[in-house]
Amino acid sequence: MVELQFADEVLARLQERNPRFHPKAYVFLLAALHRVMEGLEEPRHISGRELAEGVRTLAIERFGPMARTVLEYWGIHATEDLGDIVFALVECGILIKQEEDRREDFEDVFDFEEAFEQNYPWCSDR
Repeated sequence: MVELQFADEVLARLQERNPRFHPKAYVFLLAALHRVMEGLEEPRHISGRELAEGVRTLAIERFGPMARTVLEYWGIHATEDLGDIVFALVECGILIKQEEDRREDFEDVFDFEEAFEQNYPWCSDR
């Protein structure tokens, strides 16, 4: 497992700008981005939809049936929140964006209740 570490001052700056997100939300999103990029055959830009799906997959892998609870504790209640985190990371110089990237790319990628509860892979024999 790759653990990403931030300098305390960067996390503090991120939290100052947007206190609704727990510092772990930023670190987790970057871990999901890393995971998505590792799965690519060749390096390329990751879309908002791809990153949101990567967050969902990693959350289920790491937190199981508690995935939604953990994300919501960190302030992530919908995929739109992932866009806010990404753009906060862009504003701090941690990530870069392409001209066509928009916060709207993260709107309604999936519904949290549906993704983490109704369609949770409770067992592999179904």
